[in-house]
Amino acid sequence: MRSEHWDRSELLSLLSSSATLAGLCITVVALMNTFDKDKSAATIADDMLAACAVGFLLCTYAIFWALRARQTRTAIVLTKVVDGVFLASLSVMTLAAFVMAYTLW
Repeated sequence: MRSEHWDRSELLSLLSSSATLAGLCITVVALMNTFDKDKSAATIADDMLAACAVGFLLCTYAIFWALRARQTRTAIVLTKVVDGVFLASLSVMTLAAFVMAYTLW
């Protein structure tokens, strides 16, 4: 069984990573609007990155709630949710990068 200290330090590192990646996704979405190339590919990549930003933002909220949770069971459930949403958002962000690389440039 993992220790509570390790779980807390993992959540704290994911908190800063999630917030940073949410900001990065929003920045790329804003920069994508300056391109004049294939708009359909840009729209797909924009939508994917916007979904990632929402996912990372949800991770940030869930991490904050998990760190504040008084019940161990609640913190465990929130940590599992964070793991799933973070990995899904990271995967979609990588797919969006491939869409951008192979259709926009």
